Amino acid sequence: MSDVPGRDGHGEPRLEEVSDGVFAYLQPDGTWWINNTGFLTAERGVISVDACSTERRTRAYLDAIRTVTDRPVRTLVNTHHHGDHTFGNYLFSGATIVGHERTRESALAWGRPFDEPFWTKVEWGGVEVEPPFLTYTDGVTLWAGDLRCEVRHVGTAAHTTNDSIVWIPERRVLFCGDLLFNGGTPFVMQGSVAGAIRVLEEVVAPLDAATIVPGHGPVAGPELIGRVLGYLRFVQATAAEGKAAGLSPLEAAREADLGDHAELTDAERIVGNLHRAYAELDGLEPGGEIDAATALLEMVDYNGGRPLTCRA
Repeated sequence: MSDVPGRDGHGEPRLEEVSDGVFAYLQPDGTWWINNTGFLTAERGVISVDACSTERRTRAYLDAIRTVTDRPVRTLVNTHHHGDHTFGNYLFSGATIVGHERTRESALAWGRPFDEPFWTKVEWGGVEVEPPFLTYTDGVTLWAGDLRCEVRHVGTAAHTTNDSIVWIPERRVLFCGDLLFNGGTPFVMQGSVAGAIRVLEEVVAPLDAATIVPGHGPVAGPELIGRVLGYLRFVQATAAEGKAAGLSPLEAAREADLGDHAELTDAERIVGNLHRAYAELDGLEPGGEIDAATALLEMVDYNGGRPLTCRA
């Protein structure tokens, strides 16, 4: 493990070599817009898993790669479209940017970054929208030298409508994007509560990964899957009880006892998650459109009327 100079005052980004030539780049504290990335090294170049949210953070990540190898980043994989994983794409000059077809569509639909009124002000830098330009429907196999790297769409809406995992079977290492949060509240407002449970049970758990690099938070083992599943089932139960009692998602969130989940960061995500769970109780298909702007504003309301804290 090696330290990379911290630039945000809230913890040092660091490299962790999770397997020979395979690195996780971990950005504390993993809250809003502060994600993890990673990369695989080989003789001819580097495969990167995701970019960062701001120009400053992505440049720091590229500097960290250069502390390991002078080989260029030849391939950049986006695990999904959210800007903390894609806004920095444009800085990977010369790299082939790979992602699911819906990742490209959704990145273009989101467009340029924004913060207020939902989040506190962020210095994004000179971000240019640069979506994947090599896309797939089910998956694609990449090779870091002779090391097989399987990029797979998870098959249904989960964290978003376009989540992919990056699985290195020979090493039992999994980059799972935001299907898993470690220490942070899982967020499925743009995906599906039921779909996320299905993906974790039927796609992620059967891999029997020894090492999991989550989209946010420290590197973990397979025990993380159960913890996230516990939260998602809590959301479903809270939604069922709240809806039966005639409560709105915001009211149900305010009355909910988070219990062990109270220690997770960004607790306000319970509101967005309940909006999604309520819609699914009404029969909306996984990933179907909901009023995300209203859900985000109610998350601000849950947060005492203050924009959600973002330190990116």
